[in-house]
Amino acid sequence: MSGLFCFYMIVQKEISLKPMRKGFHNIDDIVLNELGELPKTAILNVFVKHTSAALMINENADPDVRRDINSLLEKMAPESAPFYHHTLEGPDDMPAHFKTAVFGNSINIPVSNYRLNMGTWQSLFFCEFRNYGGSRKIVLSLYY
Repeated sequence: MSGLFCFYMIVQKEISLKPMRKGFHNIDDIVLNELGELPKTAILNVFVKHTSAALMINENADPDVRRDINSLLEKMAPESAPFYHHTLEGPDDMPAHFKTAVFGNSINIPVSNYRLNMGTWQSLFFCEFRNYGGSRKIVLSLYY
């Protein structure tokens, strides 16, 4: 592969999300508005800078999917469980840390033909796991 040269450009932006209630919030429009026009081909990495919030790509058509995911999470990590050791930050904090560990802090999305290349029924969701999480920061990194 001699003679093959690759040049990469990285655009990075840190944004603050307004405080959101506990739950799953579609942030497609927020991300796209912050990035502006997308390149023809790229990879977008979205990273949340908190240990009690996460990101997911999931169903955007039927809200029952998010409701059911939340029900499953609440059964797996209920608030105020008697076996938690980390309780100084409130009854919702330790369950939030667990849920973040399950979901993760970062997602990569391909960009193709100037658009996020997700499935027909997919969207990017910000997952707020605290009852009062406050403003949250996410980092958008576009590699092309």
